[in-house]
Amino acid sequence: MTEGGSVAVPATTARTETQADGPTLLLRGVRKAFADVQAVDGLDLEVARGECFGLLGPNGAGKTTTIEICEGLTAPDEGTVEVLGLNWRTGAGELRQRIGIQLQETQFPDKLTVEETLRLFRSFFRRGIAVEESIETAQLEEKRSSRVGGLSGGQKQRLAMACALVGDPELLFLDEPTTGLDPQARRHLWDLVDGLKQAGRTIILTTHYMEEAERLCDRVAIMDHGRVIAQGTPQQLIATVGGEDIVEFAVSGGETGSGHGVVDAAPLTAIAGVQSHRVDEGLHQLSVSELHLAVPRIFAALKEQGLHLSEFRTHSATLEDVFVRLTGRYLRDE
Repeated sequence: MTEGGSVAVPATTARTETQADGPTLLLRGVRKAFADVQAVDGLDLEVARGECFGLLGPNGAGKTTTIEICEGLTAPDEGTVEVLGLNWRTGAGELRQRIGIQLQETQFPDKLTVEETLRLFRSFFRRGIAVEESIETAQLEEKRSSRVGGLSGGQKQRLAMACALVGDPELLFLDEPTTGLDPQARRHLWDLVDGLKQAGRTIILTTHYMEEAERLCDRVAIMDHGRVIAQGTPQQLIATVGGEDIVEFAVSGGETGSGHGVVDAAPLTAIAGVQSHRVDEGLHQLSVSELHLAVPRIFAALKEQGLHLSEFRTHSATLEDVFVRLTGRYLRDE
């Protein structure tokens, strides 16, 4: 940690400063099939330099295959892939020196110490940052001589991040970096990613946590069935929901409150400020503006139908609401 309490982050080197203008990542018309499954279907993506770009999607959306194509682990069947102005067919050697990858789960040799592990990874690169600086970045000073097998899950994730950074990458791939971490460890990694963004590094992030995407990403793309179905800043995508807030409720029918009530949506959507209505397994969702005016009218409309509320809650519109509206699924349920 620095004196101000922020996470120490390796500074961006002159190598990044002397790059030519242009996107860090460019995909045009990329396709990839496995047997009869079209995992990626004509995908176009562009990520600017210095941007944190989030890639979201349910299982089977093609997200993992897309990331593997970008990382050079899988070759596309069709299309163009440019990474840092190069392609994997002719520039693989240079690209491996200029990117960093943190997998969702990295298997390290259990009997190596933290310092030995970082020295091993540092040896793979012609240039990079000092092992001492990597240990400080990961806040693993007290675990320097500890064997990897004895680290906690959060400490292993911090070690994986340090290994991804030890080559001083211009482009960093983070594949669900906080999955399985406790809230404190998750927020530490968020602080680390914030620092990397401020240092001007380009980051490609996949996550199952919508709060994480909203907090960290400059732009996000939502994938489904091998295609991008929505793309923009978190704020732009949230605005497509149609309201500032979401009202969720469940009802029971009849004056006794027994049974499952059937809601007539027309009187609800006719309320000023109610933008849309959907039902998911008995839970009604209304996209609403001017929440303080709409809620009393929603109560009145349900009472007129003889319905009783069994659940009622409100929250500000989020990326999760965008995702559900577009795919019909909750990302964390996948």
